[in-house]
Amino acid sequence: MRSNDDDDAIPDEDASEVTKLFNERLQAWKHACGYLEDYIQAQEKMQNAHGKEYEKVVKAVSNSHYETAKTLKGSVLPIFTRLHAEIKNKNKELTKGAGKSSKAVDKARAVTQKHIELLGQNTASFDSTGGKSDATNDPYVLQRGIYHRLNKQIQEENNNKRDMLSVQSAFSSFEAHVLNTIQQGLVHLVQVLNQQSDNQKTLYTDTLTTAQQIAPDFEWNGFVQRNNHILIDPNAPDRNVRSISFPNQDHKATQPMIAGSLERKGKMLKKYETGYYVVSQSKFLHEFKTDDDFQRDPVPENSLYLPDCAIGALDGTKFNVKGKDVSKGKLGNKVSMTHELQFKAHTAQDAAKWWEIIRLCAGQLTEERPDVSEPNSPVDGGKRVGSNLSQVEQPSRTGTMETQASGTGTGESMEAREAREAAEDRQAAATGATTGATTSAGQHA
Repeated sequence: MRSNDDDDAIPDEDASEVTKLFNERLQAWKHACGYLEDYIQAQEKMQNAHGKEYEKVVKAVSNSHYETAKTLKGSVLPIFTRLHAEIKNKNKELTKGAGKSSKAVDKARAVTQKHIELLGQNTASFDSTGGKSDATNDPYVLQRGIYHRLNKQIQEENNNKRDMLSVQSAFSSFEAHVLNTIQQGLVHLVQVLNQQSDNQKTLYTDTLTTAQQIAPDFEWNGFVQRNNHILIDPNAPDRNVRSISFPNQDHKATQPMIAGSLERKGKMLKKYETGYYVVSQSKFLHEFKTDDDFQRDPVPENSLYLPDCAIGALDGTKFNVKGKDVSKGKLGNKVSMTHELQFKAHTAQDAAKWWEIIRLCAGQLTEERPDVSEPNSPVDGGKRVGSNLSQVEQPSRTGTMETQASGTGTGESMEAREAREAAEDRQAAATGATTGATTSAGQHA
């Protein structure tokens, strides 16, 4: 039996081949049933003709033939007529059920093939253009898209396989039923015709004997043996995405320079949220919700083209990257604004790895450091901000730390500057209040 052990992404097989085979099988049984119906109808006509002819000679013999014709039409023929209708209904059931799942497999394979060809085009252009690509056609993104569609395709293939196995198992009992019904019809036919003539009895008894010698599974076993290369092996394992290979699967453009989880500071709530980030060979920094290719289409949430970005200085586990999100297409890229994204790695060692690879790809390196987190308490925070942010430490171009007056540091971010100015205002207000209270006390004295 044929086994689904082909590890090609698009198997070289027709998903509807088994359905077509069973349709041919049903068509053969339908013809066999039709031939028997035609034969019984011919017997009926012959008995009527004999009755008409014998009517001129022997009335009793004529009536016997008329009764035989009536019995053939009313008792024997309906058995095969009902069986014929059952075979037709089985054919419709196969076409609507298994045929529909076969079409779904063909459709899913066409979608996968289209994206594999798209990956081939972009990996070829990757080599010819020196790795330059847009975000939507990044070979890494296209490869993950193929995995997503390949997973859907395999689900359809496995569903179709299970449907075919169910139909295949049911066919054995159905054919036994067909054969048993034919045997019952032949029994009735022989009984009727045996009453008509002893000579005919021998003929029809031989037909019955031959038919009864056929075992219920004889035809089915012969059918399975003859079509062993087409029918599905019930013991064949389901296909698995991880064992599939496709063109350019391991191309260097699909392999990330670095990938893993980082924390990024949100724009609204200013809280760090964990995401899955990748620096591709095309020098894009992609952000994904997760590293799962199967549950949802792995389209990047954000994509930064690092040669157009600037990376700040590394501060422990934190670093900043400033650039535009280019993941929304040409129109979205035109209206996209530059943002400064603040990242935090799990360890200082991880941060150093990420920072070094991004630095090699980035178009600009600055000395800006990540913002200092604001304190939770406004009162304590005011004291600390007023005392500690009056001066900003900033690395000089030579790498040494320089101390400048507050508000003059080029590495100070907008959020830190606003926090520092607010703290200074609160401190000035507190100092003014204290001075006013002292002056009032002296006048009163």
